[in-house]
This record gives sequence, structure tokens and C-alpha cells, in this order.
Amino acid sequence: MTTRDKIQSYLETAEMDAFLLEPDVFDAAILGIAERADGTRVVAYDRQPCIEVIMAMDMDREEAEEYFEFNTAGAWMGDGTPVFIDTRFAE
Repeated sequence: MTTRDKIQSYLETAEMDAFLLEPDVFDAAILGIAERADGTRVVAYDRQPCIEVIMAMDMDREEAEEYFEFNTAGAWMGDGTPVFIDTRFAE
């Protein structure tokens, strides 16, 4: 069972309206489920692997980061919009 399948199953079981990013090329960046201050649970992604996926689409880092910030992190899809975590500083 893939990470996407596990998360999707959890979302359905918990009756959550959280969104998984499309396309599924971002699945390797899934960290798990995050909870917002209001109790809403959403899918959490590691932002760096997402940017690396975009870079593989023939963009340099600066272009990929700009694209990610505007088209992915900056896209509001309602209460189930995913969160993006920068794990570069974690050990």
C-alpha cells in the first residue's frame, strides 16, 4: 500500500475533507497529518522535495521555488488545503 493510499484511507475513515496534492509525483514529500489551531487536520508535505520535483520539470531552483510558492503553497483549496513544512533545519 502506498503512502497516498494509507493517507487517503485515513482521511476517509476520519471523515476529513483534507486534500492530497495532484499530481501524485509529490507523494514522496508527504510527512503525515498536521493539525491547525482550529482543530482542522490536513496533509503535511515537506516543501524541499516538492521543489525538487518541480526542478525536474526543467526549472532552476529559483524558478522552481517561485512556481512552488505561487502555484502550490499559495493555492487555497478551502479548509482541507495542505500545509508545507520546511524540514531543512531539523536534525
